[in-house]
Amino acid sequence: MADPKLHVTDQEGKRHTLVGISGWRVMEVIRDYGLPIKAECGGALECATCHVYVAPEWLEKLPEKSEEEEERLDDAFEVEDNSRLSCQILMSEALDGLEVTLAPGSEP
Repeated sequence: MADPKLHVTDQEGKRHTLVGISGWRVMEVIRDYGLPIKAECGGALECATCHVYVAPEWLEKLPEKSEEEEERLDDAFEVEDNSRLSCQILMSEALDGLEVTLAPGSEP
């Protein structure tokens, strides 16, 4: 199967379709395409600067948030029910077509 696609809406409302690699973190895919995501800790779960909003239809397809992710989200801006840290979502065939929006505070 082809590599999974990831749809990202940036802070200005522009939608980008990216090609991910199974096993890569969503944050890595977004960063490697040069989109405006701070991702200060590089995926070490030490910050909340890779905060995204996941499209509601995808929430149940993602693994549950860990306690550590919940704690980091407490540091994020404008947290919503669909808030996730993109460093904690691994691309896979099951997530082909995943839609996320970069949240306020994630810009560099």
